[in-house]
Amino acid sequence: MSATTTISLSTTYDAIVIGSGIGGLVTATQLAAKGAKVLVLERYLIPGGSGGYFEREGYRFDVGASMIFGFGDKGTTNLLTRALDAVNKSIETIADPVQIHYHLPEDLELKVHRDYEEFLQELIALFPHEEKGIRGFYGECWDVFNCLNSMELLSLEEPRYLMRVFFQKPFSCLGLAKYLPVNAGDVARKYIQDPKLLKFIDMECYCWSVVPALKTPMINAGMVFSDRHYGGINYPKGGVGQIALKLAEGLVEAGGEIKYKARVTNILMENGKAVGVKLADNTEYRAEKIISNATRWDTFDKLLPPQYTPKKEQKWRQRYQKSPSFLSLHLGVDAKVLPEGTECHHILLEDWNKMEDESGTIFVSIPTLLDPSLAPEGHHIIHTFTPSWIEGWQNLSPQEYQRKKEVAASKLIHRLEAIFPGLANALDYQEIGTPRTHRRFLGREDGTYGPIPRRKLAGLLGMPFNRTKIPGLYCVGDSTFPGQGLNAVAFSGMSCGHRVAVDLGL
Repeated sequence: MSATTTISLSTTYDAIVIGSGIGGLVTATQLAAKGAKVLVLERYLIPGGSGGYFEREGYRFDVGASMIFGFGDKGTTNLLTRALDAVNKSIETIADPVQIHYHLPEDLELKVHRDYEEFLQELIALFPHEEKGIRGFYGECWDVFNCLNSMELLSLEEPRYLMRVFFQKPFSCLGLAKYLPVNAGDVARKYIQDPKLLKFIDMECYCWSVVPALKTPMINAGMVFSDRHYGGINYPKGGVGQIALKLAEGLVEAGGEIKYKARVTNILMENGKAVGVKLADNTEYRAEKIISNATRWDTFDKLLPPQYTPKKEQKWRQRYQKSPSFLSLHLGVDAKVLPEGTECHHILLEDWNKMEDESGTIFVSIPTLLDPSLAPEGHHIIHTFTPSWIEGWQNLSPQEYQRKKEVAASKLIHRLEAIFPGLANALDYQEIGTPRTHRRFLGREDGTYGPIPRRKLAGLLGMPFNRTKIPGLYCVGDSTFPGQGLNAVAFSGMSCGHRVAVDLGL
């Protein structure tokens, strides 16, 4: 041991969680609620990661999107509600009447209403010849959702849980098993022939999975396309960052610890087992179980020596690749620029062929339409973002980097004026984030949004679960089943907390 290394006085923990993203926090709070001694180590100043926030000149901006699933008050898929409840916390939410207002090529414009039949009627009015197919496809999504929503969602790696839930809900289990190897695009093509409608289904998937329907697992699609009408999209009062803040507060009250400005640089290995972590300041902490909320690329390429990368991990990388990051604009604008009746969430695409391209699809969130307290009076927040790869932002001088950001922002605002005329002249505040920004502040390899399939795969069967081939090491977050999105990583956290608790004998 070097002379500069220090050992924590807190002896050994039951579990250490690397990173305080929502997946990591849910894992930590689930374990703390069961009596485990848990330590969360966060490299930044506040918790949340992509689900965090920052404040500028009277505006409170969400780091990521503000379209939040999982805050319903019924069923079992309301995972954020359940995660908070585990540590006796709750958040007041504001219901969003429309999930997305789509502005798509060939004058295809429609809203996904919270009311299911209202959404169907608006879509059928655009594609009357496909009414049967529309009802068939979205109806099958409901079949998937109803199976999920009838059972407690915990670790699929825990045999006793699987046996219990199978005996309690055999038909739901069999129904889900049938869909595990199936993608949404295959199901859509059973019912729908119109190519334009199939492109719309692609966009319905792309807006949260970053891949078209043929690469999107049907189980994920069933959850998203149904829960938006069942539990609904509900915005947390005070901003998305409140979720992480409340979970962190609940963790501490349950006896857990969270340390900020604590950047983990190494996972410590002894006799082939993960036994602790080392920080940038050489402090070491030890635990029975180590849980990484970093991406799998950061976990296995940076926190562990190369010889510890399992063959299974290498095979996973042959199936999955890093998704793009985003160019993000956080704007404060004069409220007058938004027409009466403007919805909170929008997606803009001018050319179907560019949906998956860099800067092809534009995403828009205006959370102050739901919670005006996030901006100064008479102003709104517009958070808009579009896919961007880090390669285009590398090897630039500070002046070149700043200039490129300003040019990219100007182009994005110009395109958005198709929805919000006069936007460029209504700006009160502007902050530009690039893939480099996401990499720096979120600690994500290349600023990636998460893994996406390299090719068409068999549904969710290729996704890794929480356990790894390294004894004592687990992964949680969007690099694990079931993937990206706050409710999805909450599911991952619930599963990981359950699996680790069983392994600890709790």
